[in-house]
Amino acid sequence: MGKATGFMEIKREEAIERDPIERLDDWKEYSAPFTDEVMSRQGARCMDCGTPFCHIGMEIGGATSGCPVYNLIPEWNDLVYKGQWKEALERLMKTNNFPEFTGRVCPAPCEGSCTVAISDPAVAIKNIEQAIIDKGFENGWITPRIPEVRTGKKVAIIGSGPAGMASADQLNQAGHSVTVFERADRAGGLLTYGIPNMKLEKDVVERRIKLLEQEGVDFVLNTEVGKDISGDELKEKYDSVIVCTGAQKQRDLVIKGREAEGVHFAMDYLTESTKSLLDSNLEDGKYIDAKGKDVIVIGGGDTGADCIATALRHGANSVVQFGKHPQLPLARSSQNMWPEFPQVFSLEYAHKEAKAKFGEDVRQYSIQTKKFVADENGNLKELHTIEMKKTRDETGMFVYEEIPGTEKVWPAQLVLIAIGFEGPEQPILNEFGVNTVNKKIEAAYGDFSTNVDGVFAAGDARRGQSLIVWAINEGREVAYSVDQYLMGETSLPTVASM
Repeated sequence: MGKATGFMEIKREEAIERDPIERLDDWKEYSAPFTDEVMSRQGARCMDCGTPFCHIGMEIGGATSGCPVYNLIPEWNDLVYKGQWKEALERLMKTNNFPEFTGRVCPAPCEGSCTVAISDPAVAIKNIEQAIIDKGFENGWITPRIPEVRTGKKVAIIGSGPAGMASADQLNQAGHSVTVFERADRAGGLLTYGIPNMKLEKDVVERRIKLLEQEGVDFVLNTEVGKDISGDELKEKYDSVIVCTGAQKQRDLVIKGREAEGVHFAMDYLTESTKSLLDSNLEDGKYIDAKGKDVIVIGGGDTGADCIATALRHGANSVVQFGKHPQLPLARSSQNMWPEFPQVFSLEYAHKEAKAKFGEDVRQYSIQTKKFVADENGNLKELHTIEMKKTRDETGMFVYEEIPGTEKVWPAQLVLIAIGFEGPEQPILNEFGVNTVNKKIEAAYGDFSTNVDGVFAAGDARRGQSLIVWAINEGREVAYSVDQYLMGETSLPTVASM
């Protein structure tokens, strides 16, 4: 534990953020690191819990509570408090392959179930995690781990996102020869092209990929399975195949006027912007530009917030974000008890930036888009909405009802649809002939094998749209199953065993 009375004596300190207006002029990460002294104080707030709920790693009420990779949080908090950073890094790396990602972009369900959070602000777990791994790289403590023995077995992994990379890391350390196939021109999956630089700078992703390559993992880019190489070829050349393509099929908003020029999927917008930024600092013009436009983001989640931040940096004239749900309360409701993930109102980095620029919160709640309207040239000019009321029907289920008289017309030249993902794209499913359930690959958690011998699935392709930390969990777990499939036994750890 940290200091016995730390949480009573020391207040939580939030990460230092750069000025919201000033940071709109660049694409660098919006937050600055804590000093060692501040981190030591924050580590001291971690108490001696009888049961540390911060790493229970389970779903309660449809949301994640605690850490799904079961990070040894109290242990490394105590070590940071004592200034034993290298030992803290060793504890952290026992359970999490990529804390530099989760420490930046994970929504920190561990903090929502922190015991201190019952009555006080939670321990700053996420910030401490990032500080540990960043210090590890800065001090050269993280070096390539070259497997001493190779098994002669070959594994193909389709998709280089967090699930694919985690399984590649584990299986490579088990001595297998691992090849990761990625259809994009850069590895990293959504870590590279789905999350903008201001949340996760790409040199952080590239650093990890380079390290995996030094350790023996082979990344094959610009290669789409089913187009550049067939599933049959992979099954013939490799002893096992793991599908980690993610849930990339975006959910559409099929309403009148959807075909108008200027209505785009959010992920297309984010991907093109990031690629252009990395390729040419946006000078090639090969992206959906929000400059001078009235932008509306449909969808109230993290992807929508990333669209806001990106549009602001493009120079949008205005930005509004629609959400179908009512505004969340300022404190936990009686139906959202600890240790559930706290469903409370917050200002994300993008919302702070938009508020600083426009003088008000740009989010609109309980609103539904009815239709898009284009001008005589087919270009989007406006959209129509109506407000909604959330009620319970006679069965007790929540339903949404339109409120007559609340119709409104919004000027818009760019609309970004960010209402989630349905599951993996169909071509990859057809290529292997894997069974599906609810549009996801059918593969039981803990086993991860599909109906096709030697073919496994993990991450969002199997579980549906989820968190990066769950992708890492599944990447580690599928590696355990694949190693056992290949060798008849395995020395790899399961997440639960840690």
